[in-house]
Formats: sequence, C-alpha cells, structure tokens
Amino acid sequence: MSDITIFLLAILWDLTLGELPVLLHPTVWFGRLIGFFDGHYRRRSPALDFIGGAFASLLVIAFALAISRLPELLPLWFGFALSVYLLKSSFAIRSLAEHVGNTIREDIEEQRKYVSWIVSRDVKSLDRAHLNSAAIESLAENITDSVVAPLFYYLIFGLSGAIIYRAVNTLDAMIGYKTERYLYFGKFAARLDDLLNFIPARLTVFLFLPFGPKKVLEYYRRARFKLNSDKPIAAMSAVLGVWLEKKGVYRFEGEEPKLEDIKRALRIYWIVVGEWIALVSVSEIVKSFFVQ
Repeated sequence: MSDITIFLLAILWDLTLGELPVLLHPTVWFGRLIGFFDGHYRRRSPALDFIGGAFASLLVIAFALAISRLPELLPLWFGFALSVYLLKSSFAIRSLAEHVGNTIREDIEEQRKYVSWIVSRDVKSLDRAHLNSAAIESLAENITDSVVAPLFYYLIFGLSGAIIYRAVNTLDAMIGYKTERYLYFGKFAARLDDLLNFIPARLTVFLFLPFGPKKVLEYYRRARFKLNSDKPIAAMSAVLGVWLEKKGVYRFEGEEPKLEDIKRALRIYWIVVGEWIALVSVSEIVKSFFVQ
C-alpha cells in the first residue's frame, strides 16, 4: 500500500477517533522506557551522566526503529493496518485542539487548572492575560512538535522517520530539562530534539505566511530567544496581534490576549494544519511517481 494511503487513513483516524488507548500508545512505551533508565541510573559526574543519558536515549530510539519496521514482517493487510496505527501515534491534531480548547473558561481557577495540563510553567500566580498567553503559546509551539515535524519526517524517511521523531520528542519532554538532575543526563536528548525540530519549526512559520507575510516575517526575525520553539509562537503573535509572553524568557508585543483570542488561535490552527496536510499529500503523490 502506498505511503499516501497510509497517511490519509492516519489523518482520518486522528480527526474522527482521536488518540489511541494509553496502554497501546507507543509514546507511552517510550516514556516508560526512558523513565526506567532515569529511575535506575545513579548520577555520578557530568561526563558519565551525559554518556549514560545518551546511551539510554539511543536504546529508546533503537526500540522506536524496531517498532517502525514491524509492519514489514507481517502479511500485507496486517502490516498496512499496523502502519496506519503507528503513523497515527506519531502526531496529535485533534487532541491538541481539544486540550487548548479546554482552557477557554470564564472561571479563572478552572482555566488555571486546564492550562497547567498543557504547559510546564507554574500557573498559580498567572493572571488572566498570562493564562490566555500560555494557552496560545502551547498551541503554536505544538503545531511543530505534534503535527508538522512528525509528518515532515514521514514524508522524508517514511514510517521510521515519524516514529523515531516521536521517540526523540518524548525523550526531550521527559529528560530534556536544565535542572540539576537532567542537565547532563538529558543533554543528548535535548540537543537531538533541537536538531530535528530546526527545519520543521521554520516550516511552521512558512504556513503562517498567508495570514500576512510582512508581519509574520518581522516577528520571526525578532524570535531570537530560543533555537526553535519561539518561531511558531512569534508567528501566532503576529497573526493574532496580541502579546505572548513567558516571563523571563521571551515576549512578543501586541494587544492583551483575551479568551476570544484562544478561539481565534484555534481557527488559525485548523487552517495551518489544513495547509500542511495538503502539502504533505501533494508531496507524497509526487514522490510516488518518482518511486515508480
């Protein structure tokens, strides 16, 4: 079966059925595997911690590669079904929109609870505007992580590319922190995630250009706070015309973000996702002619 068929069925699965069961989700397996290594490795020295973290990360990546090759070992239709299932596990279009949509709450304490589920920062002291900002930032940043990047690597490297990207992104989410515990143990995973997201983060900005290329590019040039994640946030800020800020890290200027702006951001999100699905579909069709 062609890659385009697998891709379209995986997209259909995501949009109609949503996420896979937790116990059967490869991302959960990757998280538990790195969690096992994290819990059993006793920190020693910066050099040894880096080597230990790199070794553990490579084992998770090897596991992801093995999973991605399983469809090739199965009879045609079983392999095809497993390919659709695995590709679906590498991206999350519908669930991202649902999680961000849940933050649209009139009650600020309810909003604070739902925002805390999608960002790593402490939300207890955030006011309404910063809660709105955090929700919009999470949506923008995760367009790259949850949609553009896995499908970009599927387009380039097939199923293995998408699954390995998801494993690396999971590693970064689990251990890629600049804390005493993970500064060296998680450095390999964090830098590898930065490398894999470099092109997709900029592709995400490209998808925002139809909303106003001049302003999007202007804000993109201001995004010098982080290597990748601030790029789609800058683009979303430009299109919405609101300020987006993570205190002490970055701030993009504009009007104060309101609850209605989260709704606007979600409408933009669906257009951007539609653009990306269309581009990947056309690319897969073109690619199939060359493969034949």
